[in-house]
Amino acid sequence: MTDLPVYEVDPWCVREPELRLDRLAQSESVFALSNGHVGLRGNLDEGEPHGLPGSYLNSFYELRPLSHAEAGNSYPESSQTIINVTNGKLIRLLVDDEPFDVRYGRLVDHERVLDMRAGTLTRRVEWTSPAGRTVRITSVRMVSLTQRAVAAICYEVEPVDGPVRVVIQSELVANEALPDLGRDPRAAAVLEAPLVSEEHVANGTKVVLVHRTRHSGLRMAAGMTHQIEGPEHMAVESESSPDVGRLTVATRLEPGQRLRIVKFLAYGWSSRRSRPALHDQVVAALAAARHAGWDGLLKEQRDHLDEFWSGADVELEGDAEVQQAVRFALFHIMQAGARAERRMIAAKGLTGPGYDGHTFWDTETFVLPVLTYTRPDAAADALTWRHMTLPLARERAGQLGLAGAAFPWRTIRGQECSGYWPAGTAGFHINADIADAVVRYLDATEDERFEREFGLQLLVETARLWRDLGHHDVDGVFRIDGVTGPDEYSAVADNNVYTNLMARQNLRAAAAMAMRHPDLAEELGVTTEEAASWRNAGAAMHLPYDERLGVHPQSEGFTDHARWDFAATESEQYPLLLNFPYFDLYRKQVVKQSDLVLAMHLQGAAFTEEQKARNFGYYEALTVRDSSLSAQTQAVIAAEVGHLDLAHDYLGETALMDLRDLARNTRDGLHIASLAGAWTGLVAGFGGMRAHDGRLRFAPRLPGGITRLAFRMRYRGRRLRVTVTAGSATYELLGGDELTLTHHGEEFVLDGEPAEWPIPAAPGLPRPIQPQGREPAPRRAGHAAHELRPSAEGGR
Repeated sequence: MTDLPVYEVDPWCVREPELRLDRLAQSESVFALSNGHVGLRGNLDEGEPHGLPGSYLNSFYELRPLSHAEAGNSYPESSQTIINVTNGKLIRLLVDDEPFDVRYGRLVDHERVLDMRAGTLTRRVEWTSPAGRTVRITSVRMVSLTQRAVAAICYEVEPVDGPVRVVIQSELVANEALPDLGRDPRAAAVLEAPLVSEEHVANGTKVVLVHRTRHSGLRMAAGMTHQIEGPEHMAVESESSPDVGRLTVATRLEPGQRLRIVKFLAYGWSSRRSRPALHDQVVAALAAARHAGWDGLLKEQRDHLDEFWSGADVELEGDAEVQQAVRFALFHIMQAGARAERRMIAAKGLTGPGYDGHTFWDTETFVLPVLTYTRPDAAADALTWRHMTLPLARERAGQLGLAGAAFPWRTIRGQECSGYWPAGTAGFHINADIADAVVRYLDATEDERFEREFGLQLLVETARLWRDLGHHDVDGVFRIDGVTGPDEYSAVADNNVYTNLMARQNLRAAAAMAMRHPDLAEELGVTTEEAASWRNAGAAMHLPYDERLGVHPQSEGFTDHARWDFAATESEQYPLLLNFPYFDLYRKQVVKQSDLVLAMHLQGAAFTEEQKARNFGYYEALTVRDSSLSAQTQAVIAAEVGHLDLAHDYLGETALMDLRDLARNTRDGLHIASLAGAWTGLVAGFGGMRAHDGRLRFAPRLPGGITRLAFRMRYRGRRLRVTVTAGSATYELLGGDELTLTHHGEEFVLDGEPAEWPIPAAPGLPRPIQPQGREPAPRRAGHAAHELRPSAEGGR
């Protein structure tokens, strides 16, 4: 596979200057459009060729069997898989009876552009048919950020070298044939033609199809309507069958004429609503889209994005690739949560079927911090969805013999869908990760309504889990044994430092919030004694420390294990979990992804500056980054302890994960949490941003390869801009009341006037070493992105 860049570097666009059939599936993910409810992969309008067709509705899934080599108590028996719903993107073109297909004839010119300010995907094509007729085709696609159910396409065709007969077929197609993704055969059987037709109707330029799933009992409707402009004489007809709806337009175009079709799409689904209700819902959405019109939808989209960028944009000078990548990341993260509206944000968003469309702990730990400080309403929606699944989480805790709520390791609807205990259910830290996201959101927004209606109960139920899961030993120390932390190469360990620190925060926050709302706490059955037990457990939490090495072991006894033989490990043997037995990984010092280092980011106050530097150096030598989640955390802590150029290297890796397809699996969908690392590496890393107890703290420093960094963020009703150069940082209040900030430990009040502060020099530390062959590629030497082996199950 060639390493030539697929996309041109541009600060506000992702431009594909020519069609690369060998990278088609990657581009379908990169060019995906979504609003958190509807997701359309960037497939070609005509549908073929394709890497992987994909149209998705958030949380619309089918059930499939979940196999276990051996049965066990509380093992889930079925899983949920996102399915490819009715495809409304299809617009086929025939030119003098020749189907437009980029594999035939001559492709004179082909360009696609994702515009991150306009929220559109534009395609421009000049094509000569096998018969020698040349046409120009322009299509602009959007998924509305303001009208939740709506997507639209403007499709134009015009002759270049003489009159042509053209036929356009605009279609809705359900149960598309999908390429073999290597699924379990039983799962493949379930997912083949998962939709059962309930209704199909065509009337004028409007078509509606209604389907239901065979096993999960969900119902969906898809509809399309059109506005057509062209020569006076056109033939227009529509038809429908159970799985296909089609509008056909035929005409003759003379030079200077064009045929323009605006296709409005609408989608809806429900587990409860009737077929007529969903039909009418889609028809109403189509009427609203037509009322706005194509130009109106474009304006709404631009206005929505202008507002988003006003409080979220990041600018940098010195690394043009990362500049493009951080805006690409913010755009896709915003899309993933914009109109999810009390539904989950999956590991791939709505850009592909990877990980069966499941959500993991990634969302709360990596994605929601970005949304909390740039689009807080979307963060609230995602946490509200977690609250809606509390009954299922309590049920799961009961199955495990525990109090409180045990949220699933991976899910769509809320039921546990992980069939592997050590790297699934044992990852109890997801419960503290959810609590951490609640604490962060409330600190950033002061949203008292959310705290009372959702936040308190989430914290109470997760605190109850930790109090029951852990225990006080004979010395009164509170221990949490037999759990798996973020590093999935160390499983079912005792006193994982990350887990214990996050659980401690969870217990303390639940007790404090119960005191603030005694009336609600009483309704939840929280007694004074129970809240006191949470505080006591937090105060006595065991945090292992290796006095001999002067570092924190990732979990109890970890630093006593034998070290992995990195020198004897070939590059082709990564990721390790595909080439070595878990038994060997679990008993060695080798780290798949940041674990103790992540604890230093999210619970930094628990460590001294000297401990952070020593811990970071120790774990750098053990971390192989077999997960796309790791590099962003290594970037943040590398920047904090003073390894600025190394932080830049890790930033490049996380930011370019999909634009350069570093893990060789972008075809399955974007790595949304890794994309979040572009923002986190810049804002929390080089901006040094931390927030806690109503205070924003900054400790900015830049690497040699970045000469200027400016970022905007939202905090407690304010909009701020921070601009960092090599020698100083300037803080500006763009909206809202004055605010107390901290710059490298110096507290000051930011009001209507910008405040400039000098930046102290970074400490001079020797660059730490990484495992042989796993060093990040240097950003300053040609800005070349490093290639990684494909990440594997659970690695995201």
